[in-house]
Amino acid sequence: MFQSPGLRFIAVGVLALLMFIPLTLVSDVVQERSNYSHSTIRDISQEWGGGQLLSGPLLVVPVTEDVTYERKREAVDPVTGRTLRDERNYIVYEHYEETVTENRAPVYLYPERFDLNVVTASETRHRGIFSVPVFTADMTLDFDFDTGAAASVLREKQVLHWDEAELRVHLDSNRALRGEAVLAAGEQVFPLEPIPHADGSGTGIASMIGDPRELEAFSLKLGMNGAQHFGAAAVGRLSRMTMTSDWPDPSFTGSFLPDTSEITDAGFTATWTVPHLARSLPQVSRENLDPAARRLATMQVRYITPNDFYQKAWRASRYGILFIALTFLTILLLDRTSTRPAHPVQYLMVGLAQSVFVLLMVAYAEQIGFTPAYLLSAGATIGLLGLFGATALKLGRRTWLLVTMLISVYTVLYLTLKSTDYALLAGSTLTFAALAATMWLTRNEEWGGAGRPRLWRFRKPSGETAAAT
Repeated sequence: MFQSPGLRFIAVGVLALLMFIPLTLVSDVVQERSNYSHSTIRDISQEWGGGQLLSGPLLVVPVTEDVTYERKREAVDPVTGRTLRDERNYIVYEHYEETVTENRAPVYLYPERFDLNVVTASETRHRGIFSVPVFTADMTLDFDFDTGAAASVLREKQVLHWDEAELRVHLDSNRALRGEAVLAAGEQVFPLEPIPHADGSGTGIASMIGDPRELEAFSLKLGMNGAQHFGAAAVGRLSRMTMTSDWPDPSFTGSFLPDTSEITDAGFTATWTVPHLARSLPQVSRENLDPAARRLATMQVRYITPNDFYQKAWRASRYGILFIALTFLTILLLDRTSTRPAHPVQYLMVGLAQSVFVLLMVAYAEQIGFTPAYLLSAGATIGLLGLFGATALKLGRRTWLLVTMLISVYTVLYLTLKSTDYALLAGSTLTFAALAATMWLTRNEEWGGAGRPRLWRFRKPSGETAAAT
């Protein structure tokens, strides 16, 4: 290696930058495994029913209007039934009025009161080395409508056909439904049918309930499978949702967060209360606002798996260049007085060993979990580098300084991976501490080489030198 400490320092810095190549390859492998894992999870979830977002109930009331048109037709002799002609033998036409009943855009009515109670039971499905949390949900919807508000959006001569009213509840997928679905108003039970795919209204269930103005409040009971997430749209003038589950790691998402939630190792309970003023959706409209409700007014829970070690491994590969550089710097400082300093090939082998650490961690984490895999991989890497320092680098007792540094580095990396919020703080503090220690330890270093004048030595003016003489 170079005899000049300055050139050695620069050369080691270049070697550290070269480690971006294996670290990039490692991060690509981690990303590939992560994509494969997510693809498998998505397939299992879809087979079980997939994520579910319930929107509705939505009352759809057909509207017609009688329209009078001015028309003309050939005049006919009432006696002979022949078409009348004038003196020039032209056909004679007569004008008349015709009234036609035409369909108009229906009235869409959301409920005044919307109470949803959801109880879910979760289980874990496995495929190969991957596991996916899935759930079964039992739901009860209680709701009623202000039918008097429907007339407020009608134009003159338009008529509501209450006897043809239809109740719709939209779902992400009908194939997730399980058990019997029951829609009732008091003692009256209504048959339910799937929403036809051809009418473009989305998927879900519907019922022709007839005239709802004399009916009592409605109740709908549903059972369904699901995975990854469950949610409902806040469609009532006052919407309340209560959800109870045995899943211990929920993530509350959607447009509205719960008012209260209690999370324990045995599961969680959460409640939402959303007034209609909190969302920009009218209760009665002439257009179907269900797509907007599913985007803008959702109460949602995501079933997460907290130990996403692929994300941690990817972050470790990104932080890897920092810890490789710190290891290189430690070796450089430890053998700066050695008569046989470390060779560039030895630096490269140290960097490659730390790059392979990430692959080891991913491979074992898929089998035994993140923390045991990290401890095993970090212990193997530290042991390998400690043995390499003692035998190949001939560090002697200084090997313990290298091992101590490696233990500190991998401890900080573990804490950084476990806590995203403090990752920047830990990384920047460690980098500053390493730089400060290097500056202190090399404060008297002859960077130009032994026996050479210091490049930045302060020189006194010639007048001061003469006076001193």
